[in-house]
Amino acid sequence: MKPIWIVDDDQSIRFVLEKALLREKLPTRSFTNTSDVLHALTSEDDCGPQVLVSDIRMPGGSGLDLLDKVKAAFPGLPVIIMTAYSDLDSAVSAFQGGAFEYLPKPFDLPKAVELIRRAVEESHREEVAEERITQAPEMLGQAPAMQDVFRAIGRLSQSNVTVMITGESGSGKELVAKALHKHSPRANGPFVAINTAAIPKDLLESELFGHERGAFTGAQTMRRGRFEQADAGTLFLDEIGDMPFDLQTRLLRVLSDGHFYRVGGHGAVKTNVRVIAATHQNLEQRVRDGAFREDLFHRLNVIQLRLPPLRERREDIPMLTRHFLQQSAAQLGIEAKRISEAALAWLGNFAFPGNVRQLENICHWLSVMAPAQSIEPKDLPPEIGVVTHASCVPDEMATLCSVQGDVAECSAAAPDALITVSESSVTDWEHGLKAHAQELLATDRCDVWDDLTRRFESSLILAALAVTHGRRIEAAQKLGIGRNTITRKIQELGLESLA
Repeated sequence: MKPIWIVDDDQSIRFVLEKALLREKLPTRSFTNTSDVLHALTSEDDCGPQVLVSDIRMPGGSGLDLLDKVKAAFPGLPVIIMTAYSDLDSAVSAFQGGAFEYLPKPFDLPKAVELIRRAVEESHREEVAEERITQAPEMLGQAPAMQDVFRAIGRLSQSNVTVMITGESGSGKELVAKALHKHSPRANGPFVAINTAAIPKDLLESELFGHERGAFTGAQTMRRGRFEQADAGTLFLDEIGDMPFDLQTRLLRVLSDGHFYRVGGHGAVKTNVRVIAATHQNLEQRVRDGAFREDLFHRLNVIQLRLPPLRERREDIPMLTRHFLQQSAAQLGIEAKRISEAALAWLGNFAFPGNVRQLENICHWLSVMAPAQSIEPKDLPPEIGVVTHASCVPDEMATLCSVQGDVAECSAAAPDALITVSESSVTDWEHGLKAHAQELLATDRCDVWDDLTRRFESSLILAALAVTHGRRIEAAQKLGIGRNTITRKIQELGLESLA
């Protein structure tokens, strides 16, 4: 493991931190000034420190200047700034410069060591996350449901067949359409998208098929429609279920013979377009209701590809979150923020009615609004419903003051005592579990037992570990299971990094 670099002109501070970190089996290296640090960073063969802990005021250069230079050369390196001058300007400057955390002196040594350990863990996670994001394709997803989508895209890669993509709003249907186009024989042709629900009925016909000059008031010139623009490529018709009934007839004719007329035109226009349609609605029900043509439905529904909502692929939330944070930071021109495992756990238990689009918006909000470089549960937007006090523990099985909340804050709210839950809260929790189970059972999923059992066991184990401050044997005793059992469960449930 790479060492923790300590930069401070105070020998006593260096000595205390060195001894404390060595007891935790964390190697260290100390410096008395910033120039020696910069020389070591540029002249040595290794990749530098795992974490840099620096005083803010030292002879020969400030910690903030060092922070700027280190971040320019090693943007992913966590830097902790220490200072005896606990003023607002220093704190703001430290965070604006990309510091992992701000540590005022005098500090509690165990808390300082814990902060450094968190920075080390964050450094490891960010290294893995950045590697994954670098290697990531245009779509991200490790969940089995998304792997099915990827396999379907692969099977369709050499086909021009019409595809219907179904899925809830915000689940990424246009991304799937773009992937189908990119990996098709038409990849060199244009990809043209239109949301039929976003365009007024009176304008939609012209948008799709174009119009001749003078076809209607305001038509000053001839205009090519989306079908012409997509010639030799792919036309993506999003929210096809909202298309007006009379336009459905014109669309069916184009799909049948490839010919259409511009609005106000008299000559047939020939186009060679692959159509990919998408909808969040139940088109079979729309057909039964007489709102959608049955013959058009069958023409579009040659291959149906279902895109799962985010709540059915929760294991993808950490990867997507880190990806969107990196993406948002690049757009804003700032350093990407990190997110703690506790905050990720809260996101993992959120229903995300807006699906991936909502998660992307949350990440953009966090990039702007989160006060520190490391995002904690308390930084998440109000819609996530984070609670950080014992008196308002969420009435769900998965939020029992465990990984979903900030364990340190739970401990502070009720030191040396278990969080008590009222009888009514238990009842609400059971009702919530039943309601959630019914929601899952109403879908076509076949893994409800395994999914809920896994989340229930994870929450119990993490809650016990929070109460026992990470002591596994004591946690196992409180849960009434063997120490081998808790070790095995931690491994099976993938909780090693949290436990």
